[in-house]
Amino acid sequence: MAEKVRADAAEVRQLIGFTVGDEEYGLELLKVREVIRTRQVTWLPNAPSSVKGIINLRGQVIPIIDLRERFDLPRAQDTAMTRVIVVEIEGKPVGMVVDSASQVVRVPVDQFEPPPPVLGEEARSFISAVGKIGDRLVTIMDVEKLLGRDEMQRIERTLVSRGREPALSRA
Repeated sequence: MAEKVRADAAEVRQLIGFTVGDEEYGLELLKVREVIRTRQVTWLPNAPSSVKGIINLRGQVIPIIDLRERFDLPRAQDTAMTRVIVVEIEGKPVGMVVDSASQVVRVPVDQFEPPPPVLGEEARSFISAVGKIGDRLVTIMDVEKLLGRDEMQRIERTLVSRGREPALSRA
């Protein structure tokens, strides 16, 4: 019986769901550090356009990515539902502003398909799969590929030039 339980657990992926615009996305739960309410963001000059700024989260300076900007969507005012999902990219914490975040969902692995080929190359670079949850489709993001290495290095250089102790620094 214990083997059956382990086999069932291996056949399910746990995701945290979130929305940006009218679309529903998912992230592997293991990549998510925490979900927080939005807070004051300090603007960061010379950062990539999708970087909204930085926040201080329990003593760590963390860059904040605006997923609306990253996905070329119109800006929107923060609401009571707006959240920041703190994830790990290359082992470093990065916050992503989303319109809302939902509960953790368990999705059987046979409900995932590769991203469709009609997506542009850039979108396919950070979309790992499309999951089917009932009659809904959820785009699964690969956070490691959301920001390119060049963008991460540019953010890091900007933080260092401003005298910040970045959470991004490579040890």
